[in-house]
Amino acid sequence: MRTAEKPGLSAPASRKLPVPPRERKPALAALAVLLILGGALATTLLVLRSGDRVSAIRVTQQVGAGQPFTDRVIEEVQIADTGVDYVAWSQRQRVLQTFAAVTILPGTLLTSDMGVTASQELGPGKARVGLALKPGQYPAGLEAGDRVQIVHAAGRTTQQDSQVLAQSALVNSVGDKGQITVIVDASTSPEIVGYASAGEVAVAELPGAR
Repeated sequence: MRTAEKPGLSAPASRKLPVPPRERKPALAALAVLLILGGALATTLLVLRSGDRVSAIRVTQQVGAGQPFTDRVIEEVQIADTGVDYVAWSQRQRVLQTFAAVTILPGTLLTSDMGVTASQELGPGKARVGLALKPGQYPAGLEAGDRVQIVHAAGRTTQQDSQVLAQSALVNSVGDKGQITVIVDASTSPEIVGYASAGEVAVAELPGAR
């Protein structure tokens, strides 16, 4: 004799109710962000290591306007190829045959418009004058390429006022113990030499005239 089935229990007792799937969208989004960042980092590293760099010229010492470039004032550096017209290290021999168009400070990457083939400062109508100055007649830290005002410093025993002999002379070189070479107009050089030989010349730096 069959036992009557109880109403409401037609399904097997072992069947479980369906469980809603877990929400995985935030985890997938985070994973996507990590993949994107990782890809960007890998791309950056590949670019940096791909050799997409150029060999350029960097100035190591101040070069005054009109002064020639020498081996002592330039060095080779590797930089990223940004499209800027930096002078390649392979062109250094040409650079050594040129002069600075403007005063160039240490650490400057050389560009083609910073050099000229002829120096206006050392051209016709100019003269190089050597000065032997005493402490107090020139400022400390004076360097080649600086601009100075050359002044006739009258002696204490005279009543003559100080006189400007050269308004803006270029310092060509600086040696030891006040030995300074300046470039001035040839028309003023005899007067400057005369006062310099008497020890009556002083120079004042013009920082804003570089």
